[in-house]
Amino acid sequence: MSQHATPGLFAVVSREVTWIWRDRVALLLVLAIPLIAFSILTATFSNAVVRNLSVDVVDMDHSDTSLRFIQSIDAAPSVAVAHRSSDLDGAMHSIRSGAAIAAVYIPENFERDIDAAKRPQIVIFYNKQYFSPGNIASGGLQASIAAAVATLPRQAGGGGYRPGPLITEQYVLTNPALNYVQFLLRAILPTVLHVLTAIAGGYAVGSEFGSRSVRAWLDAAGGSPLTALIGKLAPYFGIFVLMMVVGLGIIHGLNQIPFRGDAVLMGASALLLVIAYLSLGALLQLLVRNLPLGLSLTGIICSPAFGFAGVGFPVLAMGGFARVWGDMLPLRWYIQILFDQAARGVPASDSVRPFMALAALAALYFALSWLRLNAVARAPDRHPEPAAAQPVAQPGIVGAFVAEYKRVLGDSAVFGLIVLAPVIYGVFYPQPYLGQLVRKIPVAVVDDDTTNLSRSLIQMIDADEATQVVARPNTLEAAQAALARREVFGIVGIPEGTEREVLKGAGARLPIYVDSAYFLLYNRTLQGITEAAATASADVAAGTARGDGSLFRAALVRNSPVEILNQPLFNPTGGYASYVVPAAFILILQQTLLMGVATLGGVAFERGGQASRGGRGRPAAVLGQALAHLLLVLPGFALYLIILPRIYGFSTNGRLPDMLALVIPFILAVSFLGQFVGSWFTRRETAVLLFIAISLPLFFQVGVAWPLEAIPKSIRIASQVLPSTSAIDGLVRVNQMGASLADVRSNWQALWALAIVYAAFAMASAWWATRHEGGKNEG
Repeated sequence: MSQHATPGLFAVVSREVTWIWRDRVALLLVLAIPLIAFSILTATFSNAVVRNLSVDVVDMDHSDTSLRFIQSIDAAPSVAVAHRSSDLDGAMHSIRSGAAIAAVYIPENFERDIDAAKRPQIVIFYNKQYFSPGNIASGGLQASIAAAVATLPRQAGGGGYRPGPLITEQYVLTNPALNYVQFLLRAILPTVLHVLTAIAGGYAVGSEFGSRSVRAWLDAAGGSPLTALIGKLAPYFGIFVLMMVVGLGIIHGLNQIPFRGDAVLMGASALLLVIAYLSLGALLQLLVRNLPLGLSLTGIICSPAFGFAGVGFPVLAMGGFARVWGDMLPLRWYIQILFDQAARGVPASDSVRPFMALAALAALYFALSWLRLNAVARAPDRHPEPAAAQPVAQPGIVGAFVAEYKRVLGDSAVFGLIVLAPVIYGVFYPQPYLGQLVRKIPVAVVDDDTTNLSRSLIQMIDADEATQVVARPNTLEAAQAALARREVFGIVGIPEGTEREVLKGAGARLPIYVDSAYFLLYNRTLQGITEAAATASADVAAGTARGDGSLFRAALVRNSPVEILNQPLFNPTGGYASYVVPAAFILILQQTLLMGVATLGGVAFERGGQASRGGRGRPAAVLGQALAHLLLVLPGFALYLIILPRIYGFSTNGRLPDMLALVIPFILAVSFLGQFVGSWFTRRETAVLLFIAISLPLFFQVGVAWPLEAIPKSIRIASQVLPSTSAIDGLVRVNQMGASLADVRSNWQALWALAIVYAAFAMASAWWATRHEGGKNEG
């Protein structure tokens, strides 16, 4: 700011814009990183509909009929027959090693048993540990096999009276094509942006307690804390609002996804979200007055917010703590408004409650920031504490190991990142998902038949684990209004004459309206309703026949000559926490270690300049430091892969030697990567600023949450440069799926290759930076 500028709002804004322009890290944070993250995520989800998931087929019959079934499977758009194993052991190896996501078992004498009306089983084994890919493969296989069954000739004989079936007709609301871009990308872009917004607000305020001056900031505002706070945050407000517009352009322009709601309400909500997280980031810095600590707190609060927002796992299935904590996060309410308006197109009046909650949180966090800045302005200036002397590494690997160990223990911020943060995340991160399954989803039934059959069907829907009948409106319009208000998430229509059509022997159609804005809710609601309808159909077909008798079985054979058995593997209950948390734990270990190690590089430069940074790059120092990091992180590994899975009830089938064989090169690779990256930083906070917002995009590059077949090849190749890609895939397969080290040999080899490459980079970069960076400051 010019010395002659008149104090006031414009002076504060001008001072901040000038600082952003001169600070490379600030420019990266507010411009480059959001655009890079948007580009990666857009490319990752560029295939809106998942196709050609690899499946293995075990054909024990080798008949013309089994061949027709295999051809039907291969013709399905979502799956492709990639392997033909000779037995189930081979198919299980394919699934454990990642060569296939599912397997189909066709038993011996399959064709003969169909001809003999013995209703043979065809079994689908699918990897439920890889949740979305497994579910997509399962659905595709069931549809293709059912299509093949429908082509079978009906059994001769069996004349006489047969009641008709109940035929469910699905009417998918909101997202009828089940477009994953519309579902995931719409939520992920603002989630990434909200982390960056909070970090940017915190960095802007926290820098005043370090490299800048609180007094100069207040003086530019003429001594007014309110003017100082508004002027400080105003440039970031403008930038991140522009980024919100870019995100909307990607969703509704580039991907041509329709916007169905009130644009003014949605725009106002976006403004409130930016205000809320800028204020929250500023508040945390004003409370602790320590930039690294404040950034760490911001990350702990914001990074897991996607889970608490109710996108992947619905809010109605969360426990008490997760609901309360989620209600305190502005993202939770913004996401609800976003899906209600942009995706579901509900009346604006139905979004008043979440909008008021979002507005209240934005006002609260801004008011608290202002009040805290008032207190800081009245308090005497705090002079930074003198930096503690850094332990001097003795020559050799052992000396470097001891010195690094002492550095981590002696630096509270680094100790918090490497040692304490995994403990905090281990308790905090799984909370939204601990309910595991979504149960008793509220649905409405419009019964225009009012017969014994319709009443029986309603009872079965209500008795199903997945659904609960909470409304019995008289009209479809009333049911749809209840769905718009989130009182129900599915509607079942029972038309007049349903029982009459069934008793006449004709099929009776049941329209099912399911909201697909949230995919897990959609799948579970549809599952509960179709299960109830199938049970009701079987009961009607069997009549008074005993459930274990020949007449009942004959009725089943007439309805379906082949039984399709769907068998989930490795996560048989379909628990959401069992799927998402083990993979996320590995990513958390990487990110906390990466930030901690890179922070040490910045600390070394702050306290010892280029000479200190060069000393950290000596070959013996690089190796000794990595061994220190390995010893410090191994307790986190034990917590995440051994202790917490047993506490939370996740499957743990891995052998400790196999897990250690993967964990050791993983930790070393992350350590070497952190040393390499940290050798270019001149400030300790740079690592947290640049790495904290990339965790969510990285999670979708592994194949656990999003199928590798749907990710462009260039993105898949690029993701291999990060140790988490190979480590998550390998460790989840070993620990949750019982794979052996031989099954994940490619992951093991990739991790050792990365460790060697990044060790060489760390040694070379310290030499290069020492000689060529000179007095340059990247920000």
